[in-house]
Amino acid sequence: MLLALYWGLAQAQPGAPGVRYEPSPMPVVEAMTRLAAVRPGDVVYDLGCGDGRIVIAAAKLGARAVCVDIDPLRIADAREHARSEGVAERIEFRTEDLFGVDLADATVVMLFLSVDFNRKLRPRLQALPPGTRIVSHWHDMGDWQPSKLMHVSRGWREHPVFLWITEPPR
Repeated sequence: MLLALYWGLAQAQPGAPGVRYEPSPMPVVEAMTRLAAVRPGDVVYDLGCGDGRIVIAAAKLGARAVCVDIDPLRIADAREHARSEGVAERIEFRTEDLFGVDLADATVVMLFLSVDFNRKLRPRLQALPPGTRIVSHWHDMGDWQPSKLMHVSRGWREHPVFLWITEPPR
């Protein structure tokens, strides 16, 4: 009941997220970091980071991470979770619109947004340096075929996790 009220109020605010907040289950988060082969030296962006669980997992693997969400309450929540997990110093927290964030230093971009948001982001993602890994929980990128697709079973639900790797311009 409270979550529904919060969601309704949040959507009425200027700059509202436009995507329902639903945290990725931890087995999906683990699959996302494994599929992206997150390692020390990586810079992992999570666009629409929610409670920060993906950037926290990346930071625990030695990566530097950037947590981006338009909702300041989500950023505060993510910051607190990162602090409690002992990795806050490896994560930058940004209250920004994900469509305007500078991704120039990203080696990995994580998404759990919507088909529409993914497709709107696609040209920017495809323009990232060759070898950049993009992972999306649940939503594809239209006719941009993933390099890999895996399914994570969680209860009665199958969670698709997609990986794309950027290529040099043709």
